[in-house]
Amino acid sequence: MARRPNSPKPKSMRFTTWIKRPWISSRGNQRMASNVKFDIPPPRPFTARRAMFYFVFALLFALSYWAGAAVEFSLPRLIEGVPHMQDFLSRMWPPDMAILDRVLTETMLTIQLAWVATVISAVISLPIGFIAATNVFESQALRSGTVFVLNAIRAVDALILALFFVSAVGLGPFPGTLALAIHSVGMLGKLFADAIESIDRGPIEALESAGAGKLAMIRWAIWPQVAPHFISFFLFRFELNVRAAVVLGLVGAGGIGFLLTQYMRLFQYQKVATVILVIMVLVMVVDYFSSKLRRAVL
Repeated sequence: MARRPNSPKPKSMRFTTWIKRPWISSRGNQRMASNVKFDIPPPRPFTARRAMFYFVFALLFALSYWAGAAVEFSLPRLIEGVPHMQDFLSRMWPPDMAILDRVLTETMLTIQLAWVATVISAVISLPIGFIAATNVFESQALRSGTVFVLNAIRAVDALILALFFVSAVGLGPFPGTLALAIHSVGMLGKLFADAIESIDRGPIEALESAGAGKLAMIRWAIWPQVAPHFISFFLFRFELNVRAAVVLGLVGAGGIGFLLTQYMRLFQYQKVATVILVIMVLVMVVDYFSSKLRRAVL
C-alpha cells in the first residue's frame, strides 16, 4: 500500500515493509488476505557513550581474567576436589550429640561476648556520632579528627585486633570482647553521624530561634528523629558481632569458635559437625529476631 501524499510523515525514521499474504480457510470457500507490517529500526549510531561502554566492559573482563589467574582459579581443579569434599562430609556424619551441652554453653558465651561488645561500642559511638555530624558542632578540626579516627578503626579488621588483645591479656572471651567493641565503634559512629546529618532541620531552627542551647537542641530536636535509627543500627551490629565472635574464637578469643578450632585440630569431625549445626541455628535465630525487631522499630 502506498502512503497518501497528504498524510503526515512519520516522526521516527523506520524501514517499513508491507507483505500481502493470502491464505485459504479450512473449508476452502473463503479466501482472505492480511497485511503484515514489519517495522525495522535503523542501525544505532556508534556514539562515544557506546564506545565507553565497550571499553569499560573489556577493561572489567581483562581485570577479572588477571585477578583469576593470580588466585589460580581453576574449575577443573574444583571438580577434581569433589570426591575429597564428599569424603570429608562422610566423616562428619552422624553428628556427635553427646557434646551438645558443652556446645550450648559455649554458644551462650558467644552471645554474651557479642552483646557486651555491642553495648560498649554503642555507648562510645553515641557521642562520637554527634561530634562527627556536620549539622551539630561547628568545629571543623574536631569533626575532621573524629572522622579520621572512625576511618582508621574501620580499616583494622576485628581479627587483627583480637590477635593484638590476645597477646596483651591472654586467651579467653575478654580479648574478643575488646576487639569487637573497638571495631564496632568505627561502624556505629559512622552510621550514627550519617543518621544525624539526614534529619529534618526544622525543629533545630525553631529551637535555635528560641535561644535554646546545644544540649536542648540535641535532646528535643535531634534525638527524637534519630532514636529509631540508632536502635536499628544497634541490633544490626549485634547481629554482625555474633557472626564475628564465632570467627574470633579461631584465634583464641573464646566462645564456640574456639571449641570448633579444638575439634578441628584433633580431627574429631563428628563433633565438628555438631558445632557447625549449632552455629547455623544460632545465626538463623539471631537474624530472624533482629530483622523482626528492626522492622518493628522503623
